[in-house]
Amino acid sequence: WRQRIVRMKSVLVATVVLSVVGLVVGTAEVMSHVTAHFGKALSECREESGLTPEVLEEFQHFWREDFEVVHRELGCAIICMSNKFSLLQEDSRIHHVNMHDYVKGFPNGQVLSAKMVELIHNCEQQYDDITDDCARVVKVAACFKRDAKKEGIAPEVTMIEAVMEKY
Repeated sequence: WRQRIVRMKSVLVATVVLSVVGLVVGTAEVMSHVTAHFGKALSECREESGLTPEVLEEFQHFWREDFEVVHRELGCAIICMSNKFSLLQEDSRIHHVNMHDYVKGFPNGQVLSAKMVELIHNCEQQYDDITDDCARVVKVAACFKRDAKKEGIAPEVTMIEAVMEKY
């Protein structure tokens, strides 16, 4: 009996571990779809946000380790891009319902939407005292990138490239 119980516990632990690993991979995959689709609005927002061609090129590598989210113009571009999909309220802060719906619109999006909204909201609260919308949003984006990596939901660049042609 003891051996049987030990085996059952081992199977249960293995199942839980594999489920968690699958969920993390699944959420990173969903994030690659969100990133690829969201990024399509970047070229439309380049001029409006004042992005130089150099920063525009860099921004396409948002999730790479060596990309620093620091330029104020990136915040302006993110606001513009977010507005294309109605993801912000009038005060340039996340519209929770619209963001949930946007993320849920991707394959398996329901596994990521709540976590993504939670991370963005928490980052917004940290920088709520910054009155310049573009400066605040770039800080929020840097915070979100860092926290998404900590949570294991940031996509690999190769994942994003693999889904780019879908959008």
